[in-house]
Amino acid sequence: MTETIRIRPARTSDVPAIKALVAPLADQRILMAKETVAYYESLQEFRIAEARGQVIGCGALHVMWEDLAEVRTLAASDSWRGKGVGHTLVERLLDDARALGVSRVFCLTFEVDFFKKHGFEVMADQTAVDPVVYSELLRSHDEGVAEFLDLARVKPNTLGNTRMIKTL
Repeated sequence: MTETIRIRPARTSDVPAIKALVAPLADQRILMAKETVAYYESLQEFRIAEARGQVIGCGALHVMWEDLAEVRTLAASDSWRGKGVGHTLVERLLDDARALGVSRVFCLTFEVDFFKKHGFEVMADQTAVDPVVYSELLRSHDEGVAEFLDLARVKPNTLGNTRMIKTL
């Protein structure tokens, strides 16, 4: 990698760029597209990757419980894939998780090998969540939480991705 990639917190002015990064991946059913308002509502969870003053990637860390968070909406522009953008974003999001006191991070992904390189493991079942916590998480309206819990209401919308988890 010869270019310098800078990671920073997202700003409201980044929402169009985030949507543009997600759109082709949503068309390929790799990521789920969201309404614009959802990006603004979760903006503080996002990190932006920049190079040459351009937004080249994004990723978010969504805290679900005191010890559990999810890496979400990890995307890099086509011209920057394979150049360390995803790696740099994931490492920053894991650092953010540690700083928040989260001890486990999961993701829903098609990029199993990529996340394995970052220490994630495929989840065999949902025993990673205590039954009491599971019942609390059922109260969430967040679709990502529903995906994580493998709830029937999201089955028609699932992308067929793999649940992975990493202990920090």
